[in-house]
Amino acid sequence: MSADPYREFREAVDRPEEKIDLGRAALTIALPDYPELDLEACLVRLDLLAQDVADRLGPDAGAFRALAALNHVLFAQHGFRGNREDYFDPKNSFLNEVLERKQGIPITLSVLYMEVAGRVGLKIDGVGFPGHFLVKCAAGGEEIIIDPFNGGEIKSRSDLERLLFQAAGGGVGLRDEMLATTSKKNILRRMLANLKMIYMSRADWLKCLAALDRLLIVYPDSAEELRERGAVYLKLDCFPQARADLESYLRIRPDAEDAAAVREQIARLSKEATQIH
Repeated sequence: MSADPYREFREAVDRPEEKIDLGRAALTIALPDYPELDLEACLVRLDLLAQDVADRLGPDAGAFRALAALNHVLFAQHGFRGNREDYFDPKNSFLNEVLERKQGIPITLSVLYMEVAGRVGLKIDGVGFPGHFLVKCAAGGEEIIIDPFNGGEIKSRSDLERLLFQAAGGGVGLRDEMLATTSKKNILRRMLANLKMIYMSRADWLKCLAALDRLLIVYPDSAEELRERGAVYLKLDCFPQARADLESYLRIRPDAEDAAAVREQIARLSKEATQIH
């Protein structure tokens, strides 16, 4: 394994949006946990799924027929499904595990859906819907919203309103911007944010730190991630690193609501460092 466990991830995301290979980048998220992972073999599995879809299509198949073939191959033929039984299992957030176990959460199943579709010439975009990632496809002069977590169901506006109610309660109304296309970098960010929250809930601070490290590779100036990584460094007694992150946070957000508390924390760290030396 590389001395830098994030080298492949850096290389996958440090490029213009249109040059990011989403499938490869999503797979590299797993490398710190699966150092022997064969990325190329996983990409071949995506190719083979796409070949199964292509085999069901004629030469001039339209978008609706392509969607039907895609849904049949992924969900009926190969049995991919949403993991409702153990939704917060970290394995659901690793694309290699989704390919192996044929189950995942909305965002990883959406990445699978997008990648297989793209290989047969069907453009599918990600939709960062609150609490439940979706995808969409332009067909018949309209945008079709699709839910890969639920077998490729097409979502009506009333379906989306119910989903939003489940995620946010009754105080939030459905807005068009909730159905906007999200970037590949934001998809990767959301995948990592899921992992971060899972590991934080388990007090697995080393793995939480690894997720935060990669979040900051995607968005180096993210104040929220810098503050959270500083807090995790504190949990791990890595005081110089904690202080550096908290100082960076204040440089970006000098007027943050918690700025005074963060400054006090930095002052304590500085005082302790002086006493140690």
